[in-house]
Amino acid sequence: MNDTQNQHHAVVVIPTYNERENLPVLCQKVMEATGGGVHLLIVDDNSPDGTGVLAEELAKQYPQIHILHRQRKEGLGRAYVAGFQRALEIGYRLIAQMDADLSHDPADLPRLIKASETADLVIGSRYVPGGDVSNWSRQRYWLSFFANQYVRLITRLPLRDATGGYRCWKREVLEAIDLSTIRSNGYAFQIEMAYRACRLGFHVQEIPIVFTERRAGKSKLSKRVIWEAIWLPWKLRFGKSAPSRASTRPAPPSI
Repeated sequence: MNDTQNQHHAVVVIPTYNERENLPVLCQKVMEATGGGVHLLIVDDNSPDGTGVLAEELAKQYPQIHILHRQRKEGLGRAYVAGFQRALEIGYRLIAQMDADLSHDPADLPRLIKASETADLVIGSRYVPGGDVSNWSRQRYWLSFFANQYVRLITRLPLRDATGGYRCWKREVLEAIDLSTIRSNGYAFQIEMAYRACRLGFHVQEIPIVFTERRAGKSKLSKRVIWEAIWLPWKLRFGKSAPSRASTRPAPPSI
């Protein structure tokens, strides 16, 4: 890809692991929603089901689709970091992220991109007015809702959905965050990235989305992911790895 041609484009980073059933539908819907004007960067962790091979076939059909192959599965956070770093190297101005399982509606992507005109980080939120979830049990809804309240209480983040993974970043935010120091995965990765953006003084905005539970494939949620998300807020708030207030920009984030 030519850096000059792509420096004004938006790209969607999509990590995949065994998402062969969902990927073709997702790619088609993203291109329909954006009129083909947004690129896709699929980051595949050597999926045993052949998702990476299928991604290559899709890339041959659509010039907007690009692939980053990784040798092994290392977790969602590692895949996103690799994808973000590649997108920055290429020169994209806006870097979005979304799940590969169709939980995030591609029809919402233009709204995230539009909101990026005035915000540095836009988060598609399930828990602001107008946001919702679909096909979840009541138990899972309240578990997720109160988990985000827990994160907000401990970290003092002014966000209602710090674990949400449907986002759009301006490249300046990802450049300011030292991606090489990010070690968290899963929900914890989303929390840490949002925390760093807010502490660095960037303007963060939440817009409502409806999150839909996957219809095909297997969830990657595990006990390890859950426990990491439980202890990380304490580490961010009180640990040495927390960004120094002295290094933050003076303007606080507007939510």
